[in-house]
Amino acid sequence: MNVRAYWRFFVVARQFLPLLVAYARDRKRFFVVGSSRRVTPEQRRERAQDLLDSLLTLGPTFIKLGQLLSTRPDILPPEYIEEFSKLQDRVPPADWADAKRVLEDELGPVDERFEEFDSDAISGASLGQVYLAEIDGERVAVKIRRPNIEDLVEADLRVIRWSLPLLMYFIDESRSFSLETLADEFAKTIREEMDYQREARMLTEIRENFLDNDRICIPSVEESHSTRRVLTMEYVPGTKINDIDDLDERGVDRTELARTLQQAYLQMIIDDGVFHADPHPGNLAVQDDGTLVFYDFGMSGRVDPFVQDKIVEFYAAVADQDIDAILDALIEMGTLSPEADRQVMGDVMELAIADARGEDIEQYRVQQIIQQVEDTIYEFPLRLPSNLALVLRVATVVEGVCVTLDPDFDFIEVATDYLRSEGYIAEGARNYLEDRATEVTDATRSAVRIPPKLESVLDRVEREDLTVRADIEDSDGLLATMTKRLILGMLLASTLFSTVYLYAQATLPVVGVGVAGVAALTAALWWSFRSKKSVRAKPQFTRQSMRERERESATLDTSYAEDGEDAYGSD
Repeated sequence: MNVRAYWRFFVVARQFLPLLVAYARDRKRFFVVGSSRRVTPEQRRERAQDLLDSLLTLGPTFIKLGQLLSTRPDILPPEYIEEFSKLQDRVPPADWADAKRVLEDELGPVDERFEEFDSDAISGASLGQVYLAEIDGERVAVKIRRPNIEDLVEADLRVIRWSLPLLMYFIDESRSFSLETLADEFAKTIREEMDYQREARMLTEIRENFLDNDRICIPSVEESHSTRRVLTMEYVPGTKINDIDDLDERGVDRTELARTLQQAYLQMIIDDGVFHADPHPGNLAVQDDGTLVFYDFGMSGRVDPFVQDKIVEFYAAVADQDIDAILDALIEMGTLSPEADRQVMGDVMELAIADARGEDIEQYRVQQIIQQVEDTIYEFPLRLPSNLALVLRVATVVEGVCVTLDPDFDFIEVATDYLRSEGYIAEGARNYLEDRATEVTDATRSAVRIPPKLESVLDRVEREDLTVRADIEDSDGLLATMTKRLILGMLLASTLFSTVYLYAQATLPVVGVGVAGVAALTAALWWSFRSKKSVRAKPQFTRQSMRERERESATLDTSYAEDGEDAYGSD
């Protein structure tokens, strides 16, 4: 019996219950009955901020959960994604005496294993904290897992699993599967991040991929002083990448630095298939000579070859401004539902391109397109592959860092140049020609096979021996809706006729029964036309609503800028 898990369940419930009640009232105005309420973007943002406060209050596990949720636009509205993207896991470091106990349990006495050890942590995160030390005259950074964090995480994971059946009541069926897979994904991710041996392997692999690149520096691992709960690395100092004034004082070319950062992630995702997945400014630094330094590989991922190919196709389609190709690539990656309205999605792509109207074809930023797609994903729910969700988040965060370095940074130009230099665009053209040649071959074969089959069908028609079977696909239940209305209309017509007859022949009470029946049927028929599942319903996501959302978002961003404070900004 895990008493801590039960206690945490009540603590979590106390934090989330007000938000769940508000969400339930949004679905049914009076909880059980009533129409749904319209929630404005401002209300969503306020609730997202409240939920963010709750996650911070609940501690390390839920901070990590919020970070993962920031990569899942298939589960949360855009306002939540934007707020959660500000979430950082920096918390005050644990007491040195407790951290020392973990260190000595793993490595032995500190004085024997290290020549020097500074007991003041240089950074504190939700799952671990980093200290400076010295081994054989070389400075190292020692990352120690927080004391007793394993028990807290396991208790919280149980709470999350117990809470799923309750949460299922408050969400749409279309998102229930995504929520279940998210719980499994989160449990796997946080356990991996607590395993410093895995982080050491990922760090080493990525470092080896950049050994020939003198513009990139990744610390090496001190394997003799690293275990599952302790990770010792080469200490590489540097200036934080978003410290613009300091970079300018050191004479760093910020445009070239942004290009280096973007190219590094293109290599990791497209070429290597293994990537650093947490590129916020706190994990990126710059040396005096402009060398880019990467820290903290606890959150890292892999990309399979199929997804790599589709990402190349996506970037190439964006560069060519080929909307159909963009949609095809997103559908094949699993990012966009095949059942989504292509016309509506085309409007989204056109809006993204219209944002850069007046500029050359390759000067609009991919973040604009990704953001529009993420907004639409919420309107057309689907399940995102976990690693692809990380890739989308990485692309957005990296582009934001690059724009901070250079406001005129051209993401698409850099991506296009990289794809061209690596031969991907030429290869894509060659594959296109090969695909067209295959289509011509298939068409030729079909031209030979079709005439005999057509003749056979015509013979059966002439003998009146042809049977046609048709299966009607009605995923939205429109046929059932139309049938229901037809039956209600027929009943209403017959009841109305009967009531008129009774009015002429029967007593008043009997006529009253007929009138009541007519009223009930009229109300039922009217309600069927008001239902959200009506064939008259319009798409929730239109060009006009997108423009309104952008204007509202711009207004909110302006008000936040005037406040001059960002409690959860990256640092």
